[in-house]
Amino acid sequence: MESMLIDLIIVAVYVVFIIWWGIRNGKSSNSQEYFLAGRSMPWWIVGLSLFAASISSSTLIGQTGDAYHTGIAVFNYNLTGIVVMVFFAVFLLPLYIRSKIFTIPEFLEKRFDKRSRFYFSTICIIGNIFLDAAGALYAAALIIKLLLPTVDLHIIILIFAAIAASYTIPGGLSSAIKVELIQALILIGGSLLLAFFCFEKGGDYFMELYRNNDLATKLIRSIDDPATPWLGLIVGMPILGIYFWGNNQTLVQRVLSARSLDQGRKGVILNGYLTLITLFIFAIPGLISQKLFSGLERPDMVYPSMVMKLLPTGLLAIMLAALLSALLSTVSAILNSTSTLFTIDFYSRFNKSADSKQLVKVGKIAAVVIILIAALWAPQIGKFGSLLKYYQEMLSYIAPPIVAAFLLGIFTKRVNGNGIFAGLIGGLAIAVLMLFFKNAIFENMHFLLVVPFLLCASMLIMIAVSFAGSKPALEKLQNTIFSKTAFLQEVGEMRSNKLYKSYMTWAILLLVICACFWIVFA
Repeated sequence: MESMLIDLIIVAVYVVFIIWWGIRNGKSSNSQEYFLAGRSMPWWIVGLSLFAASISSSTLIGQTGDAYHTGIAVFNYNLTGIVVMVFFAVFLLPLYIRSKIFTIPEFLEKRFDKRSRFYFSTICIIGNIFLDAAGALYAAALIIKLLLPTVDLHIIILIFAAIAASYTIPGGLSSAIKVELIQALILIGGSLLLAFFCFEKGGDYFMELYRNNDLATKLIRSIDDPATPWLGLIVGMPILGIYFWGNNQTLVQRVLSARSLDQGRKGVILNGYLTLITLFIFAIPGLISQKLFSGLERPDMVYPSMVMKLLPTGLLAIMLAALLSALLSTVSAILNSTSTLFTIDFYSRFNKSADSKQLVKVGKIAAVVIILIAALWAPQIGKFGSLLKYYQEMLSYIAPPIVAAFLLGIFTKRVNGNGIFAGLIGGLAIAVLMLFFKNAIFENMHFLLVVPFLLCASMLIMIAVSFAGSKPALEKLQNTIFSKTAFLQEVGEMRSNKLYKSYMTWAILLLVICACFWIVFA
């Protein structure tokens, strides 16, 4: 009991420090500072912030639990995500930076019209509240529930919501990013520490499975594998990855805060390298836990069990701080990005006379409402089986029409606003039908294999309606479509500079390492 009290005191001191640090580094004098941190962040802060914000409940709790249940194949989501990060840095980010957008839905208006912007912004807000923020609050509550089993889950969730809101709402994106910088370092250090103890107690078990060519150690699975069929890595995961890394306001907003395009790109690539280590701090420890904690009723309890049972006093407090860092940074990131979406995409459009300070005020009020809704919904997530299942399946219905709009809009000139909006609405209607009648249409097909059908259906609608109408106006194509000429010119400029200074060199090396992972664990 005394050791637990020491751990709780250390964690409490850490939480107080985080709140103080966030408020101290906040900037809210104008909308540019509050929502985009003044577009002043260097690459290393962008990369660390991205990593901290991306290690959500679905990664920390869900992926470890899924590895416990099915093996390391769940790491494919991160490995495919790294490939998508390179795609995002090369092709999408330059257009986002040059068009000077605050929000990702704003890009759709610049390329198409305001209908697409409002639709996507609404989808983002709903997804951020009910998928991301609620999921992170629920995961944080699961951890504290292990320490204080008699405390009501709803109360724990409300307390965590209040902690995240206490520094994010007053200080905006600057607060969130500066706190995420500390949280990323603690998360990486704490997770490596936990992985060390896990490998020390069960590393032989993993090596035995690997030497015996056990399915649990394979990234590449058969097409009928219930966890990750190999075809899903090609036709399903990249689509979800583009949405998560290239269309997700919560993450892209951090890259938009970079002081330049080059700094933003290097930040994305740094995040790619950091993401590689999740195989060793989440996936493999989750698999090892099959031996260490056999018979757990809920896979979501694997990571909390590792923390509680593998670490001694003092170190346990450090790891609890790391866990809370990941979950708080996720809530903070979502809270800021969602209030940005509401304020910039909706309020500023309906109240065009609002000045910068008024936008900041509305953003803070919106953040309060958002965190309250997420906190009220969070307890319901326990009814969905596991966090990863809840998150990935919901995302598979939301993402394809959005990804279709961005891919067609950026890489083709002919699609217009009417076509894109028709495809978004049509894709949503098809997704709703699939949600209720998936088994009747696709029987037991894995959701990763269903994703491309929804993507193609949305694209066909967008193309058909666009070609039935007029071409988009020329101003809609300024800084919003991929230019082969500009790309080749950029490649030529890179060749004239030192290779180690180019983000592209590090991106290619990152892709080579990803290929090696797939080969080693094929």
